[in-house]
Amino acid sequence: MKLRNPFKSLTKFEWALWICSLAAVIISFFAARNTDYATLAVSLIGVTSLIFAAKGDPFGLMIMLVFSLTYAFVSYCFGYYGEMIIYLCMQLPVCITSLVSWLKHPAKEGGGEAKVGSLPPKYAVVMCVLAAAVTTAFYFILRAFNTANLIVSTLSVGTSFIALYLMVFRVPAYAAAFTLNDIVLIVLWSFACVQSLNYIPMVVCFTVFLINDIYGFISWTRRKKKQNEKPSEE
Repeated sequence: MKLRNPFKSLTKFEWALWICSLAAVIISFFAARNTDYATLAVSLIGVTSLIFAAKGDPFGLMIMLVFSLTYAFVSYCFGYYGEMIIYLCMQLPVCITSLVSWLKHPAKEGGGEAKVGSLPPKYAVVMCVLAAAVTTAFYFILRAFNTANLIVSTLSVGTSFIALYLMVFRVPAYAAAFTLNDIVLIVLWSFACVQSLNYIPMVVCFTVFLINDIYGFISWTRRKKKQNEKPSEE
């Protein structure tokens, strides 16, 4: 795919969704009188990545790589070692793999949109087996690290793994899996807010992520239908 200005491809709705998402995060940050600007930065970066990922634009994954690093740092600061490990050891490398996959499979030559893929049955079975194994293994690893809110943190591992696995294959369901993961993370960071209101922006962040991932699933589903109707352009 050629270098281009990715912002030119945003529709009026996507501009509105992005700006409103940024505004929600910023307002919640200052309303809570937060001084932890790392949480603000990670929220703004994450919201931006989702807008472009919803379009199947590899630029979204590039931003997601930055998000993974900053989110891992914020998680480490609070003691959510599960989240830190997930993003450094799982999401970061998978994002790189997904980026390569999206770049290698454009919907059309020179375009900024990845071709929607599918998940063969055998790979679906592999996903389920690996998800169960990884989630179980992480439970014991996170328990050894005395991770805060262990059960919810473990659920985050499972939902994240499934979402990332599907993302590599460019399957619309990856956004639906991330939606489930967002709900888990809203609960996780709500627990953190009980101890410090500085983490309210993280709750708002993943609430905004939830809305954006729902839009992402709808967008990918529509594009899949459109691409299947015009195979000559793929």
